Order: sequence, then structure tokens, then C-alpha cells
Amino acid sequence: MLGQFTPSRRRFYLILACAATVICLLNLLFLTQTVDSTVIRLPKFGLFSTATKPVSGQYALDKHPIVNLMTEANRQWVDYENDRSTSFRQTVAKYRETYGRHPPPGFKEWYMFARKKNAHNVDDFRQITGDLRPYWAVPPALIRKMAAKLLHSDGMMGVQVRDKKVVHSEEEGWRVETLRKSVKRLAPYLPDMDIALNLHDQPRVMVSWNDTQEYLHAEVLSRTMPPDAQDQFTPNMKYLTTQESDVEDFDPSWTSLAGKLYMDTAQDSCPPESPARNHNITVEEADNMYKLPSGGFVTNFTASSDLCTVGPALGKSHGFLFSASSNLVTRKLVPVFSECKVSVNNDILFPANMYFMDDKRYTYNSRHDYEWEDKEDNLIWRGVTSGGVQVADNWQNMHRQRFVQLANSTEMVNRTVSILSETSTNQYRNQTDFDPSKFAADHFDVGFTEAFGCIPNCSFYDDVWALKKPKDFSQTFKSKYLVDIDGHSFSGRWRAFQLSKSMGIKATIFREWHDSRLFAWRHFVPMDNRYDDLYSIMTYFVGLDSKKSSANVSSISEPYIPSHDFEAEVIAAQSREWAQHALRDEDLDIYLYLLLLEYGRIIDDNRDIIGYSGDGSELDQFDEQHPFSPVIQDIVKPPSGDHEP
Repeated sequence: MLGQFTPSRRRFYLILACAATVICLLNLLFLTQTVDSTVIRLPKFGLFSTATKPVSGQYALDKHPIVNLMTEANRQWVDYENDRSTSFRQTVAKYRETYGRHPPPGFKEWYMFARKKNAHNVDDFRQITGDLRPYWAVPPALIRKMAAKLLHSDGMMGVQVRDKKVVHSEEEGWRVETLRKSVKRLAPYLPDMDIALNLHDQPRVMVSWNDTQEYLHAEVLSRTMPPDAQDQFTPNMKYLTTQESDVEDFDPSWTSLAGKLYMDTAQDSCPPESPARNHNITVEEADNMYKLPSGGFVTNFTASSDLCTVGPALGKSHGFLFSASSNLVTRKLVPVFSECKVSVNNDILFPANMYFMDDKRYTYNSRHDYEWEDKEDNLIWRGVTSGGVQVADNWQNMHRQRFVQLANSTEMVNRTVSILSETSTNQYRNQTDFDPSKFAADHFDVGFTEAFGCIPNCSFYDDVWALKKPKDFSQTFKSKYLVDIDGHSFSGRWRAFQLSKSMGIKATIFREWHDSRLFAWRHFVPMDNRYDDLYSIMTYFVGLDSKKSSANVSSISEPYIPSHDFEAEVIAAQSREWAQHALRDEDLDIYLYLLLLEYGRIIDDNRDIIGYSGDGSELDQFDEQHPFSPVIQDIVKPPSGDHEP
């Protein structure tokens, strides 16, 4: 048909057809994103790259406490980066220096596995050794016996490895199926073992402080590094060959704490001198252990989630601690693998099963993210009323409900909160009479999408707030600030937030596998579990009344805080850069692989005389062929000069 037209006319129609094709492809690309009633900003094509671009600008020259917190976090991060091993020789030497033992059998193969998957840091697995330390005080055969029994205990299932394969099981459930698939990839490298999996959201093991100290003392005394250690596991051990009937005489003695005050039991797992047990320590004194009096900013994120420190203040303000829907625990040291725990638990942590699933509710997709300058200058949170059983006279003390009320502009009318306001001399002082309602209306998009978990029903919420329309997870990334708080247990969204181009704000009492890898005030902003620092945090980054001149900043009724948007963008970029090195899918496998090697040694009858005893020199050539990634450089690209915070 084109032959009927002149050459120039044919070229015109060909160009027109090509243009139409490109437009159609672009429409298909963007229509895959969820569309809501708000104005849609088409993302820049640069967002499809996983690389983190440098952030141009410089830090504000002021004396806000957050400046010092970011500076100290960056200093600790530099020390952490510079201290990592960059060869197998260094890795095994550091392992022995740190733990007083040889690495477990199969460590060389694990190292090669990790390096082929471009592991950036092969040293930071403190969570694994910390979780397993007490079990060095328990006879290996008893651990195996307990694990075999736990496979069929209340709220438990399991994964069995035999002869380098995962044993087929008729047990169903997304948790056990997901873990079974994960272990199946690693089974060729593992000894026989039973992995007792906790099916509950909540952790299960809580040993007393005195017993734990005895276990840890025994672990220290058991440390040894025999020069002739065998780099292999022991085959055909009892309780791993057949289903022996004598495992039936073990009882984990589960106790239900559902609906009870958790700290009444948990305080026995705390040090005697801690606020949880020393009632002469006031809440204010406990606060000073982990947060600043100015602004209430968290200075020690680990302590902020330590129930032995914050438990007395949070005991009736967090659903898990006073109104848990299910909470089945044992006071015995039993080998339970869980996805999270609180500070007083002895569960063995592994990367949560939801991280291994391609679930759009928790999975980050860079195609749905936006560059920082294209994001909305607000904080977003959507969720359901999970966290515990709610009744008409206790819901206001639930942690999620407290947060939603605090961020609700209508609820905050005629209420005041404390923030840090800048003075005419560029100092910052506490201002306790700030009315947050307008700020909340302008910068918070927070609300529940569903009410459930109430007794007898959730009708008491009808006159409290209107439920918000659910947002597709991808829409979350339109906002600059993503806040993450607990539900029944930990939140599965945190990994996606860390991978995104937004800044994460985190408040939690739960611990996960990756905690030692993430640096508060460098990779995220920590928030107190009472949320009393929420407005101090957000007014610092967003700014308050920034159009006012410096001549008016001394007004007490009209506080002034300059915007620190650049600082927020830097934290977001640093988080993304590091998550792409340390929270990848490959890192989940690397962690689980080493965890199961260490667990395999713990349950081995010859655990004191097995392990890798070499000096690492046999992998010199391998290391030359697989060099480590370079030290992560400063993400900030100053516009001029070398100014640093």
C-alpha cells in the first residue's frame, strides 16, 4: 500500500508509525502503575536504574542536635566500613579473634558462595553468634531431641534436612513452605538437621536472666581452637536418623501470655539493675539512657527497643505488651527459629519468610519510585488496627491507634506538643506549646484502612475516625517520608523502605536479623515508641514557617525552623545505597546459609573438635579473582568546597 505514495510521503508515514509505537509503549509502561484520584506525576526515566546517584548540596550550618547525631552515625559507619575483611585469610582470622573458636565446618564453601554473590561484608553476622551462644551450654543430643519434638508442637512446624536434601512433608502453610524452598537451595551444603519453625507472629522463648547468664558463662568456658579440628560434620547422630519414640518425654511447657501484662513475666529476663527490675529508676532516668532531653531524639536505637529499659514506660502503651491476641512462650531454652523477637527473647532469628516471597505488599519495585525532587513533602502511613485485642476502654493505649491519633490534624486541634525551635542566635530550645494541627494537615497522610481484632466488634471506632481508602504499596513511594511502626509483631515493609528513594522513620520493640547492619541517623531516623518526638523530627526535616525572615524567629508563639530537606535526602540516598549492598535477596541466602552451618555445629556431638582450622591461604587465588566491592563513598557531592556537617 505504501507503494502508492511518493518517497517523501512514505517516509512521513513511517516516522508517524514509529512515533505512535513509542507512545503506545510509554502508555503501557506507566499504566502498569496504580492510579488514584490525586494528580499523577510521571516518574523520570532515571528511576528505573538501581544505582544511587550522588546528592548535590551541603548541610545546613546550624546547631540542631540532629547534626551531631548524623555526624556520630557517619563516624561509626566509616569505622565499620574500614574494618571489614577483604580476603578469606582476614575473614577466618577475625572470626577466631571475635568468637574464640574456629569457623564451623563448611565455612570455606560458605565464603566462596558469599563472594560469588558479591557479599560486601563477610564479618557482620553477630546476630547469629549472639542467638546461638546459650546453646553451647546444652548437650547437642538434647538440642536435637528438643528440635525433633518441637516440629509437632503447638504453633510450630519444621523443615528437615537429610542426606543433602529437604525431606518432603505434607505440612502446609505459607511460612513453612517458604522456608522449605529457601533451605532447599542450601541443602547440598548442610548437615542433617531439624529446623523448628515458629508459626506465630510473636516470639516464643523467654529464659530468665539468671539462667541465661549461666548459659553464657558456660559458652565462654567451652571456647577452644584445636589445631587438628575436622572440617566436617558428624553423620548418623541420634534423633536425626529415625523418629525415636523417646523424644516424647520432652515437654516445652508452653504458657499463654495473651491478654496479660507481658512485662510482669519479662522483667525476670532483665538485669537486676535495669529499670524493669529496679523500681527506684524513674521513667525520666530511663529516658536519659537512650534519648536526648532536647527534642526527645533517640541516641541509642538498640536501647530504645530494649524492654529492660523502656518496658516500664511502654508496658500499657504497646499492644504486644498488654493485649496480645496470641503469645505462647516457654521459659526453657529450646531451639525455636523465629522471624523476630524482643530483647528478652532467646529465639533464633532468621530472615523473615515474607522477604523471600514476591508479595507486592512488601516488595520494592524501582519502577514505582520517584526521584526525591518529585516526591511529595509529606509523611505517609496506612495500616489496619492490628497490634492486639481491642475493647472500648483500651484501644486508645494501643500503639498504632496512638500514632494515628497523634498524626491526625482534627484530633490535635487545641492540643500542644514539644518541638525544637530556632532562636535569633541560631540556637535551638524546647518549645512545649506548639499547636501541631496545621502542620499535621499539611504534611501527614496517616490513617487506618480497616478495623478488626475488636471485642465484641469494632463499632466503638465509628465516631472516632473515618477509615481511609487503601493505597497500593507502590503509591507509598510518592512521599518523601515513610514511617514504619509495629503491628502484631515486626513490620514486613521495612526492607522495601530501606531500598527506596524515600527516608525511613522507624519505631519498634522488635529485633530482626539485619539490625546490626543498619545505622540509625545514617540509614534511617529512629523514633521513640511513644512517638513523642514525631513532631520534633518532622519539623526539623520539613521546616516550619520557613518564609519568615530571621528577624521574626524570636517569636515564641510563631516558632521558626529552617527546612533540612537536603539532610533528609542524604539519609534516604545512604539508606538505598547500603540496602543495595546488604539487604539484597542474595544477602538473605548468605545469612541463612551461615546460620544453618553454625546451628549444624551446635547440634553436633563433636562440636568442640570440628571446624575450619586452616589459615585461609588456599583461597588466595580465588580472592584475586573475586575482589571485594570498594568502600562505599560519601553520597554527598558538595556544590563547592569540602564542607561537611
